[in-house]
Amino acid sequence: MGASDSKEQTPIQEILIIIAMEAEAMPFIEHLKLEKAEPTKLPAQLPCTAYAGKVGDLKITVVTNGKDRTHGVDSVGTVSAAITAFAAVQAYKADLIINAGTAGGFKAMGANIGDVYISTELKNHDRRIPIPDFVTFATGAIKAVPTPNLAIALGLKQGVVTTGNSLDCTEKDAEIMKANGAHVKDMEGAALAYVADLCKIPFFSIKSVTDIVDGDRTTSEEFLENLAAAAKSLQSTLPKAIEFIAGKTVEQL
Repeated sequence: MGASDSKEQTPIQEILIIIAMEAEAMPFIEHLKLEKAEPTKLPAQLPCTAYAGKVGDLKITVVTNGKDRTHGVDSVGTVSAAITAFAAVQAYKADLIINAGTAGGFKAMGANIGDVYISTELKNHDRRIPIPDFVTFATGAIKAVPTPNLAIALGLKQGVVTTGNSLDCTEKDAEIMKANGAHVKDMEGAALAYVADLCKIPFFSIKSVTDIVDGDRTTSEEFLENLAAAAKSLQSTLPKAIEFIAGKTVEQL
């Protein structure tokens, strides 16, 4: 997706990983012993934070959205995701962008708590613009870079990521998510895919399931209960993904 032929045939050397919440990111950052990038190359106006290091010859930069300076909570959602992603792409070189984090899963699509998915496509479910020329724009479907070999090597599930700005969902959201063929629901993926597409950088998401969207439990309670476990799952999965990616081209993923 969005990569030139030359990029696809050159081994990946630099990866930019964007993670919305610090609680999602820190186990992975600590596991790889990444260090806070100081002085930061990111704009001072933004709360996002960068951590950098190397795994073998592969350069890794992790950027989190940071804490909202007014409310003191993680800057989640599509607006913060897009701003952070665009700033990070300008500040740090990347042959590949990965959006890692947590998501809701759908029991109707076979998801269980703790499952880890790699995106095949990313769509929006809460941009409703019922005007003929704007319908497909609102959905904003973008194909992720194909990763069949990575999915098989790590034993991960694959599916469509559907994105919205609310942790819960309305009946209309649920209707659109079903129409989207969604396997997991997040609050950033489609926005990041849009930025990656604009910048012509290959992109995919890795998402660990914290809650079941079409289940019986309250989403917020289930999310908070499973957030720490999902972050540890990412800490276990992402290093394996990076190890697999090292030395490979985009086409070999």
